[in-house]
Amino acid sequence: MRGLFLVVLILFFGCSAPQKSDQEIFSEQQRKVLNPVPEIDLEVQVPALEHALIDQGLVNLEEVIPGIKVDLKYSTTDNFFGQDVYGDLTRAYLQAEVAERLKKAQELLKEVSEDYTLLVYDGVRPASVQQILWDNLDKPDSVKPLYVADPKVGSLHNFGVAVDLTIYDLAADSTLDMGTTYDFFGYAAYPDREKQMLQEGVISAHQVANRQILRKVMTGAGFTGIGSEWWHFNAYSRKEAGDKFEIVN
Repeated sequence: MRGLFLVVLILFFGCSAPQKSDQEIFSEQQRKVLNPVPEIDLEVQVPALEHALIDQGLVNLEEVIPGIKVDLKYSTTDNFFGQDVYGDLTRAYLQAEVAERLKKAQELLKEVSEDYTLLVYDGVRPASVQQILWDNLDKPDSVKPLYVADPKVGSLHNFGVAVDLTIYDLAADSTLDMGTTYDFFGYAAYPDREKQMLQEGVISAHQVANRQILRKVMTGAGFTGIGSEWWHFNAYSRKEAGDKFEIVN
């Protein structure tokens, strides 16, 4: 009898549960049509230039190097040319094997200080952008190569094997003082002129020491610097880059 009583109770309360009316069901369907759940369109979120870089086999540094920071100066007007030539592109890309070297540099930097991280100013620079820079530089063609590579020849940035960068101090929430800004054209930015600039009081020993930290971790990871820009490092020579890769468009 007790079992029969429980069955009756279940049937009673189950049947008496409130049912949605046709009007309520219709209203719910209307709400779904009028307010659909938004879908994320990944194609819209990725700029065309970035798609082109991915299609050519380059990799996003922030995806492969933990903690690295990026501030693409050519996606702003804070550069030598005073122009934004990258548009919607805000992520830095390099050839995959070059990115692996940069990852090693980041690891070496963390051994110096956990508060330090690499901050990338520029990675691959497509040939189309190189042409824009060349065309817009207000200098005679004979002088232009002192400031920007001739697009007919190409630079190591165009191959995706060169990187411009500095060191960011997370604790201080600022970059290390390197003595000049990025894209500064003058002896004060020349590694080759540091001794002279120190003697003349243009830069300080502390600023040179900061540059030496950057040089040490980059050369330790297989990069080489150049004599006129403390921020620029190459993974390969021009010949090696030409043998291994195509110029990125």
